[in-house]
Amino acid sequence: FGFVLGLEITRGEMPQAIAFSTSILIFAGAAQLAVITLAGTATVWAVIVAGLIINTRHVMYSAGLAPAFQRQSRWMQWFGPYLLIGQVFALTVLQVERPPDEFRRYYLTVGLFFFVNWQWATALGMVVGPSIPASWQLGFAPAIMFLGLVLIGINRVPQAVAAVVGGSVALATAGL
Repeated sequence: FGFVLGLEITRGEMPQAIAFSTSILIFAGAAQLAVITLAGTATVWAVIVAGLIINTRHVMYSAGLAPAFQRQSRWMQWFGPYLLIGQVFALTVLQVERPPDEFRRYYLTVGLFFFVNWQWATALGMVVGPSIPASWQLGFAPAIMFLGLVLIGINRVPQAVAAVVGGSVALATAGL
């Protein structure tokens, strides 16, 4: 996903240095992609609102991790959410029952792993991106990544039903 974002940075209208800085300032792939692709075609306020709306999913992530964060030190309560992305949530939500020190080490290790790899993957996409033909249509990669996150979390029939219904509604309304 970071590679695809880097590719979009090279094709977008936003200056590349500013677009790359979203990897550090926003660090939320879907919101970054929206901000970068809307820049130059929408108003500044529309770009900001789109990024904020897409990131509302972080409210749900935060609620799921709240019990573990309530037992953390103040610095962790302030810094930890910066690293909270979908993948970090998926890997750490099942660890909230760990003792506070273990959870903190696990969460920071996972979060920093994704943060560092996001930076270099985005930079690699910016370097290699211009040589990739647009016909490859790599824009579907983020959707595949999110689909994978959903599929690994399905372990009950009601979850499977909800996933099938949600996917069906999305397909049925895609043209709207």
